Order: sequence, then C-alpha cells, then structure tokens
Amino acid sequence: MADLSLFDLSGHRALVTGASRGIGQQLAIALARAGADVAITARDEASLAATARAVAGLGRSAVPLALDVRDVGAIGSAVSAAAERLGGLSILVNNAGVEEVTPSLQVTEAIWDKILDTNLKGAFFCAQAAAKRMGDGGSIINLCSLTSEVGIPTAVPYGASKSGLLGMTRALAAEWAPLGIRVNAIAPGYFRTAMTEVFYENAAWQQAMKAKIPMARFGDLSDLDGMAVFLASRASGYVTGQCFPVDGGFLASI
Repeated sequence: MADLSLFDLSGHRALVTGASRGIGQQLAIALARAGADVAITARDEASLAATARAVAGLGRSAVPLALDVRDVGAIGSAVSAAAERLGGLSILVNNAGVEEVTPSLQVTEAIWDKILDTNLKGAFFCAQAAAKRMGDGGSIINLCSLTSEVGIPTAVPYGASKSGLLGMTRALAAEWAPLGIRVNAIAPGYFRTAMTEVFYENAAWQQAMKAKIPMARFGDLSDLDGMAVFLASRASGYVTGQCFPVDGGFLASI
C-alpha cells in the first residue's frame, strides 16, 4: 500500500512569489491544503488579501509580503522576513512572471529587461536567498513554460527567460544536491489566467489550440496542485533537476 504520508507537508514552511492571483495563488493554497504554512509575495501587499484568507481558512499561517522580484536588493530581506515569521523555510515556488506579446522586430530594451529581470534574474536571486535559509535542505520549484522547450512567435523575450529558467533549474540541482536542496520545475501548458487572457479572447485561437492538445481541453488551475505538492514533499525525495510538463499531452504530440 502506498505511503500517502510522503505527500504530507505538515511542519513545512513555503514561500510562493507572485501569489496574488492565477497560478501563484493556486499553488499557495495547494501547499497550505497539504499542511504547509505559507509566505506569499506580490508587488502590492494589499493584492494578497484573498490568498492570505484562503490559506488561513485552511488553518495554516499566511504571511503576505510586498516584493517586486526585479528589485534584487529587496529579495534578501523579503526572504529573511518570510523565514523569520514562519519559523524557517523549506519550500520556494518561483512563480512571479510577466509576459508582453510583441513581434520580435518591435521588442524594445525596456520590454526585454522587464521580462528577463522578472522571470529569470528575479527567480535566481530568490532561489539564492532561499537556499541560504534552507539549513536542513528543501525543495525549490520553478515555473517554467512550454516556451522552455518550443519556440512561440511573438514571445521571444518570454521564451528566452523560460528557457534560461530551465537551464538554471538543472544547474542549481546539480550544484545544490549536496546541500540537500532539490530544484525542479513545472511547465504548465495552456491555462487561462489574467496573463494569458489576451489569447483566450480569440475564439478561433481557442479552437485551433484545443485541437492540438491530446486531452482536448485547456488546463484547470487545480490540475497543477498534485505536481506542486509532489515536488515539494518527500514523495519526490530522489527527484531533482527535472522539468515536468502539465499540458494535457501537448509536448508529447508535436
């Protein structure tokens, strides 16, 4: 019989960036439901109120913190505050991210820097700060993307950032394994969030894209819960340096 206690996150303390809505909010609540206390960040602390209420409603501690991950100087203090207020840190979910759909010939330096500084540079320095707090080891989960593996027109800066995040995941996994820190990634497929809403407003795009997904549907945010809990928990204790697509079979079929 399977030991389901392997998935229990009781006693764990997690930090989830970009947790005011969408995937970050979903994963913060999923970790809390599995037993973890959770610190959550967003650029505007007030925007975290709904997530904090949901975490607290599950009987877990919720610590909302303002953090713009592009401000590298602020990352260390925010991660330290999360660890101090939670009583430790064993899980980091690097979810904060941005995208601007722009034809490549129109990409400006400002757009490039905004996306890369948020999705890649910010993720690295959050991981670095968290690793310094994971004295007994822990789990870092990066939110990659289908663009970590395939090229998507009008998403060059985003794809560059997510491909870099995949490379970072593998390199940190190799370097930090002796510290007891596992580093993995989740690559969500097509999920409807505030960031991707611009695509879903196009009915023709929806029909064409759904036809490319073997499971013939877009992802529901709850489809990510199991993978996040698995990677955060002892159930994945011998797994590191991997990226797991949650995409209804999209990558497997192209």
